[in-house]
Formats: sequence, C-alpha cells, structure tokens
Amino acid sequence: MTRQDTSGRRTTIYDLARLVDASPSAVSAVLNGTWEKRRISRKLADRVLEAADTQGYARNIQASLLRRETSHIVGMIIPKYDNRYFGAIAEQFEARARERGLFPVITCTQRDPDLELAAARELIAYRADCLVSTGATNPDRVTELCAAAGIRTVNLDLPGSDAPSVISDNEAAARDLTNLILDRGRDELGWNGPLLFVGGRASDHNTGARLRGFLEAHHARGLAVPDENVVTCGYAAAKAEQALGNLASLTSPAIFVNSTITLEGVVRWLDKQDKQYRFGCFDWDPFAALLKENVGMVQQDVDAMLDETFEVIESDDRGASVKRIACRLNVLNAGISD
Repeated sequence: MTRQDTSGRRTTIYDLARLVDASPSAVSAVLNGTWEKRRISRKLADRVLEAADTQGYARNIQASLLRRETSHIVGMIIPKYDNRYFGAIAEQFEARARERGLFPVITCTQRDPDLELAAARELIAYRADCLVSTGATNPDRVTELCAAAGIRTVNLDLPGSDAPSVISDNEAAARDLTNLILDRGRDELGWNGPLLFVGGRASDHNTGARLRGFLEAHHARGLAVPDENVVTCGYAAAKAEQALGNLASLTSPAIFVNSTITLEGVVRWLDKQDKQYRFGCFDWDPFAALLKENVGMVQQDVDAMLDETFEVIESDDRGASVKRIACRLNVLNAGISD
C-alpha cells in the first residue's frame, strides 16, 4: 500500500475502510482492540493495521475513550526521577500495569502542588481508571479533584485521609537504624551519647515518622536528644551541607541521615572533617553502601508496596485504609575500623 493523501489531510477510519474494503465499524473495532469480540477475522485485522501504519493514521484517543466504559489507563504522579527509590517505583509500576493489560502514564511533578493538580486534570481528561499519587505534597487535594470526576486514587509513599494509602513502616525502620548507629558508634568510636538527625522537613509525614522512631530508640536507652541535634533542613544536599557547616558545635560523631539525597551533602561535609564519623541512612544506594563510614541503610520494599497498590486497585477499595510495608535494614561494613 502507498500513502493515499499528500494534501496534509489527516487519514480517517473511513479512508482506511475504503482501502481495505470493510465497514468503518469493523475498522474501528480493530483499532480499539475489540475485533476478536466482534468475530472479525485475523486476516482483516492485519490488513487494517497495515493500512493504518502505511497511511500514518493517528487515532483520536480522547474521542475513542468517550465511547468506552473504561480506558484501561492507570496514571501515576511521582515527585522525582533522579532518586533510586522513586525511579524503581516508576519502572516497576509500569511493568506491573502492562502485565495486567493496563496502559501506564507516569508524570514527574517535582513536589510542586500546582503541577500535581495539573497532572491529575490531564489524566482526568483521558479518563484514567485510577491515579496513584506517589509522594504527593497534598494527596487529599488530588483525591478530591479526581473523585469529582469519578476517578479512583491510591496514595503511595505518603498517606492521605480520603483514599487508600500504601506506605513504608518508616517509624519501625528508623528505630532499627538508630539502634544500629548507636551500637556501632559505641563499639567503634566509644560514643555513648545521642545521634545527630539530619535532613527532611519537620512538617513532612515520613520525616515525622522517622523522627519518632529515632527518638524512641534513644528513649529506650535513657538518652535525651537535645533540640540542636535534630536538623530538619530539607532534603537537598546543599542545604544539608550548609546546615552542618552552620552548627556552632557538633559533639556527636554518629549521624542518622534522613535520605540518600541529603546524604550527598553530608558526605561532602564529612570530607572536610578530620574527626572520625559513623552514619546510617534511610533509603538505599549501592554506591553509598561502599563508604567505610556507612554502618547501615534502610531499603524500602518497592516490590511489596506495588504488589499491595495493585491489590487495592483491583479490589476497588475506596476506603481510607493505611497499609504499612516493612522495610529491610542492610548492615554494612561490620568490623571495619579507621
């Protein structure tokens, strides 16, 4: 077949129907994937698809969605791509969606609440069957917007109060990591005092949960944590480096780092110090695991989180339940001393 129209006019299903000598409804059924239900032959389906490819046919997605009960589209908003944790979530979400015959649409919203709502509106326009809000700054606003359009939402990583949420058990994992850092600080540096907590925002749910676990571990050992030992300066590496540099005095040689993003700034700061330090970090990075000062890293279970997320999607659960997924603590560099 050769391209039939060089005038710039878009090819329509009626053009394709004339080319393959079939009805427009048969052509439409092939293009929207329902041809087998219509008992259209494989031979005709192949002819239609070949003609569509040759003629440069572009389907009007939004118009076709209006004629279907479901779109089979599942959307996800995600705050960052340049992070192993969120990158793994995006990659595995897409794979799981495709395994289920769904079409995944993922967009990065940079922790910007306006971008989150704009992305939700676009997915509403495409009549997505469900939207997964990952690390949204205000997941309830996204849920409210989607609910008004009849679209379900699931919150991932950060919980909301108006839709099902799947999150890591940040508090328990932080408690375990804190105990590990305290033990290694005592055994390797002779330090029996409180740790320094660096990174995150005090108003952030995950930071709050990790800080509770951090404080619980200290309290169980009878250790008080001074206010100045909690440095919630945001996640950015530059802010962490600057905050550490601005401390009038830093007595603790052992540090709880609240994310791998923050860790970059902590390591830059440590590189300028003469004193020995130990640290542990919430979240996992295989290169950071090689640093000799690193005693342990929390690895969030992305597989289990996404398994649970798709269970919620497939169960049509619309409640405000919160499912906490246990994390894995990786103990590093045991027995290494400076």
